[in-house]
Amino acid sequence: MSAEESGWEVDPDDEWGVAVVATVGRQLRLRREAVGMSAADFGVALGYGEDLVYKIEGGKRIPRPEYLDKADEVLRADGLLSAMKDDVAKVRYPKKVRELAQLEAKAVEMQLYEPLNVHGLLQTPEYARGLLMMRRPAYAQDEVERYMAARVARKSVFDREPSPELSFVLEEWTLRRPLGGRAVLRRQLEHLLEVAQWRQVELQVMPMRREEHAGLAGGIEVLKFEDGTAVGRSPAVAGGRPVTDLRQLRILELRYGIIRTQVLTPGESAAVIEKLLGET
Repeated sequence: MSAEESGWEVDPDDEWGVAVVATVGRQLRLRREAVGMSAADFGVALGYGEDLVYKIEGGKRIPRPEYLDKADEVLRADGLLSAMKDDVAKVRYPKKVRELAQLEAKAVEMQLYEPLNVHGLLQTPEYARGLLMMRRPAYAQDEVERYMAARVARKSVFDREPSPELSFVLEEWTLRRPLGGRAVLRRQLEHLLEVAQWRQVELQVMPMRREEHAGLAGGIEVLKFEDGTAVGRSPAVAGGRPVTDLRQLRILELRYGIIRTQVLTPGESAAVIEKLLGET
């Protein structure tokens, strides 16, 4: 097993994440030194390289859960090291993904328009992997796995009780492009039809034939919360940063509202997806 296969890179701009990983690494090193085991011998016992041991202990790498479990067993820590998996789980995902997931976990209503591909909350694992593998400059394999894990974790929004009201607008052309291959696209279309039947979801398609389109400035996300507040995001507003200013939120909601007058109804959208599935 490669020394790089059991951890993720630490984002230097994620101050809280850096602090957590440094603390975990320090505890691992102190426990290893307390039993008189060298980093090289420890790496052999775990089945990883010495270089990875030093990176994790130095706070330069985020250990995967299985690394902590093996370390706990080898160092006979009686569960103390395994227990740190809870701390690591809070920072294992990229900071921006973590922040988005926290907002999604509190939202009671979500309005989502994605013009470039199927929205992340709707993606199958195969489709998501295909998109990540196409990024340029290319992601390292461990970064692909990290983003994949984060994307899967975000989907817990569908399982919440009470569940939020979710409105998705997808572009027809994104449902035609066979990213990752036709088999991947077929499964993605099947998944969209499944999700479209869920009571808390409204899934609508912007047809390619539409001559007017209010979403050409970029994607839109508006998340509303139980206390009446909201947060929005769009590349066309505040450089894509989350906004809570009422004037900026009004712009995003206005655009989203117009978009929804231009798309197909949920029933018509499902019919389009079924037709595309039959052609794929």
